[in-house]
Amino acid sequence: MKYYYSFMITMSFCLCTMVCLGQYQLSGMIVDNNNAPLEGVSIYIPDLKKGTITNKEGKYVLQNFPKGHWVVEINLIGFRHHAQEINIMNNTEFNYTLTATSYELNEVVVTGQSATTIKRENPIPISVLGKTSLLENVFSNIIDAVSAIPGVSQITLGPSISKPIIRGLGYNRIVVLNDGVKQEGQQWFDEFGIEIDENSINKVEVMKGPASLRYGSDAMAGVINFMGPATLPEGQVKGGILANYQTNNGLINGSVNMAGTKKGFSWNILCTGLAAHDYKNKYDGYVWNSGYSENNLKGIFGISKKWGYSNITLSMFNLKLGVIEGARDSATGQFTKHYLASDGSDSLGLAPESESTHYFNYPIIHQHVRHYKAVWDNSFVVGSGRINVRVGLQENFRQEANDITKGDIYNNYFFLRTINYDLQHVLGLKNKWEVSYGINGMQQYSEDRGIVFVLPEYSLFDFGAYTIAKKSFKKLTLSGGLRFDSRYMHGDALYTDSVGNRIAHPDINSIVRFSDYHSDFSGFSGSLGITYDFSEAWYAKLNLARGFRAPTAAESGQNGIHDGTPFYEIGDHNLKPENSLQLDATIGLNSDDISAELNLFTNKINNYIFPAKLESVFGGDSIRTDFVAGFSGPAFKYISGDAVISGAEMMLDIHPKNINWLNFETAYSTVNAIQLNVGDAAKHLPYTPPDKWQSKLKFIISKINKTLNHSYISFGIDHYFEQNKIYYQFGNETVTPGYTLLNIGLGTEIFSKKEQVCSIYFSVNNLADVAYQSNMSRLKYTDVNNVTGRTGVYNMGRNFSLKLLVPISIRNGK
Repeated sequence: MKYYYSFMITMSFCLCTMVCLGQYQLSGMIVDNNNAPLEGVSIYIPDLKKGTITNKEGKYVLQNFPKGHWVVEINLIGFRHHAQEINIMNNTEFNYTLTATSYELNEVVVTGQSATTIKRENPIPISVLGKTSLLENVFSNIIDAVSAIPGVSQITLGPSISKPIIRGLGYNRIVVLNDGVKQEGQQWFDEFGIEIDENSINKVEVMKGPASLRYGSDAMAGVINFMGPATLPEGQVKGGILANYQTNNGLINGSVNMAGTKKGFSWNILCTGLAAHDYKNKYDGYVWNSGYSENNLKGIFGISKKWGYSNITLSMFNLKLGVIEGARDSATGQFTKHYLASDGSDSLGLAPESESTHYFNYPIIHQHVRHYKAVWDNSFVVGSGRINVRVGLQENFRQEANDITKGDIYNNYFFLRTINYDLQHVLGLKNKWEVSYGINGMQQYSEDRGIVFVLPEYSLFDFGAYTIAKKSFKKLTLSGGLRFDSRYMHGDALYTDSVGNRIAHPDINSIVRFSDYHSDFSGFSGSLGITYDFSEAWYAKLNLARGFRAPTAAESGQNGIHDGTPFYEIGDHNLKPENSLQLDATIGLNSDDISAELNLFTNKINNYIFPAKLESVFGGDSIRTDFVAGFSGPAFKYISGDAVISGAEMMLDIHPKNINWLNFETAYSTVNAIQLNVGDAAKHLPYTPPDKWQSKLKFIISKINKTLNHSYISFGIDHYFEQNKIYYQFGNETVTPGYTLLNIGLGTEIFSKKEQVCSIYFSVNNLADVAYQSNMSRLKYTDVNNVTGRTGVYNMGRNFSLKLLVPISIRNGK
């Protein structure tokens, strides 16, 4: 035993020596183009979660800075955001000159990489949505905001339910990261949205293309990384109050945030409350049962010392929402509401329009979603490298009340517990090689606590091991890696009696709702890419990646009808995992006056999993009855085939250096999703996003007077082309006409005695009040209005938005 203690003491001493050796000082001065010192410039190192600000002389000092290769971000409102790679081998002086412009020259990204990387050096296309864009634009949820990015769209079921789509792929083909871990909220159903508080997000990174190398199964289409605010510099205590009102659905959104750092200890607390009533458009009027409300709380507590940092994030997301059925009265065309008849049966009557402007009104059908999460994020400096350890615990509760005859109970009640783990070793820079390796994955356990059973209870365990490398030359950067993944899934048997009640101990008369099964999957994925700088302005990228995705519990085990869909869906335990091979090619220009980028991609997917309609032996559709749910519908079974998805994104940003008050952005994106070896009717994959063209002209006034600073006015156009490349086979998808939306926005910062009082953002979406249906809206396929002859429910009409941000500053520095 004494040898054991001696060994542990020796190892602890060695580790402590490696951690504490090589602690240096980074200092310098930041000036503008006139060589005048700049006060309040943020100097931040993302990989260390450490930063500081410049003083009145433009000088800064960062103590206890470990040796190694780091990316430093330099940022000040009104000046070009800059990122710089530096090597720290001893006390280092780093000076820089900032240029007065709002355009960012060198953005940094962390998604899919072993360390913070300058975006231009990443061969996989990544788009970034910053806090300024989130404040200046109008959206109903955070996925709605992200869908403005070229190549990104959303499947919607009203303003509160949105699921992201990247280049035509969605659901469990996209990994959503929040607080550094995969967000797991039973995301396989259309009406299950993302449980993220929009007010907690400071930056969004969207990786377009297979990211299985770093994140394992489900990252076949890409990754959306929602990132919170950076840790405040030492000695600061700051916060803010954000209020937002939107006229269309009366949305009221308020949040309070306070954060601080003292002697290396940091904290950040955010509280959000949100409520909206039914939304409206000029064809449908108020859309019945489209209101929703949220109550969210989040706290981050951390410590940053010589040895690295350790942060704990605790969050609670609480959402209640109505589920839009779109059922209509055959005579009047008005929406209908569920009423309990005198005999106890479910009857439909006219929905009272007066209730559509009531807040917190949740008739049948409605959902209650709760998501609790704890994440422990650690980074330990070891020599010139570091070891990162991250563990997460998530519990997701999804309840749905959809049967008025059962009373105020939730028929569907899904519970999911997820444990995420991630262990990574980032080696120190050697001969310009950046290398990391690690393991990550998750363990899941699900329960069905309701009285209607759609998919089996299950448990699964994901394990992945990977290595990533990057080599930098003068003008060339080479990066890539390999990964192995395995998934072990067990679906539990479930038995019911003749009326659908669950039976703990089956007998000879029991009905088998789900049979016990095991499904194990494994596969390799990898990536190899290059970036090349032809000049300081022109660059090119090429990346080849193989993706891997294991079937979900819904695809392998589902058996029944989920209310809100008319289909009886059947899983298959024997499905094989999907594999993809994607090629991305990019050419770009990044200068003081113009930036432009063209992204081309093609993605071949083997064993692409999708539901196919079954035919009856007597001809026509196979109709199955879910006796527990009380519904019948056409039967679909999950099968697999091969598919090819290709397309392009083109972006142009004009920001003349000598006309810094002008900014023009335009983008075009297109996707073509083809299923191989099938007839013309089934050739196109369902719900492929239409071509999209977006443009925005923005005028910026840095300073109007002593009171108004950083003002702007913008005019935008979003045009969605007709989508006629649809899945014709079963008549479940129809051609969607094109439409154009006009948007405007203006805002300013208000100062008094050189101190900022508040920021105001005013926006109008759909200024012309166009009545339209998105090709990606599932409400497009609800009931026909017999009075007008129109099918389905239309999207939101004209919407005015006013945001007020009041900063709170208690301490500005050391």
